[in-house]
Amino acid sequence: MQIRLSLGALVAGFLITSAAMGPAAYSEPRADVAPQGKLRVAFLLGPIYATKDRSTGELKGVAIDLGQALAGRIGVPFEPITYATLPEVLAAASTGAWDVALMGINRERAALLDFSPPYMEVEQGYLVRADIQGEADVDKDGVRIGVLEKAGADVLLSRALKKATLVRAANVSELFALLDTAKVDVIAATKTALFAGAGSRQGLRVLDGSILVEPIGIGIPKGRSAAAAYVEKFVKDAKAEGLVKSAIERAGLRGVVVGPN
Repeated sequence: MQIRLSLGALVAGFLITSAAMGPAAYSEPRADVAPQGKLRVAFLLGPIYATKDRSTGELKGVAIDLGQALAGRIGVPFEPITYATLPEVLAAASTGAWDVALMGINRERAALLDFSPPYMEVEQGYLVRADIQGEADVDKDGVRIGVLEKAGADVLLSRALKKATLVRAANVSELFALLDTAKVDVIAATKTALFAGAGSRQGLRVLDGSILVEPIGIGIPKGRSAAAAYVEKFVKDAKAEGLVKSAIERAGLRGVVVGPN
């Protein structure tokens, strides 16, 4: 069985448009985007967003580059806020704990957040044990597939699989622990994370191709239309100016491209 899907087509209807809001909607970005006087940017720890240096604690990655650029553009300090799981990020959306969040765009999240256009697109695929030869061997009786709870692969495979069983993990460490302890046979996740995991483990490989291409954008809690309009313009500018491309290259991400114009 082969499963292919681009989530971009599914979320196009949920993306905000600055044209509808008008140029005056983002005339005072400091108060609109960073009402606390600093830009609090939420994201998951991991290669797609940012990783932490074990010795210095310094965060590096696309989320840091874009967060710093957005904060600099509106003239406020940048404060990264990291989470271990997606449900935690979403639960905090209504509490005022963060101002903007970087995450994959899908229907469920678009009910809570207004999203910018995708600043990048991320391939997701399978990391498998040696006895699984290809995608046709994945959706079979007895095959257990590890996924991050509520991540793109979970959303897709929950409705697409016919025979295999999903096993959900809260974070990337738990996901790979499922494979290391033989509690799953396959992991479905971003190919960036899969390549990194395969490199430190024997007998595993990343299958060719992808099961989906997930759009990644900047989300703003509903009800902050002026902030959403400004962030949309920022993302468009960041892509046009090459900021997103250079951030992806600095992070050394594989299976990741700049989002469409």
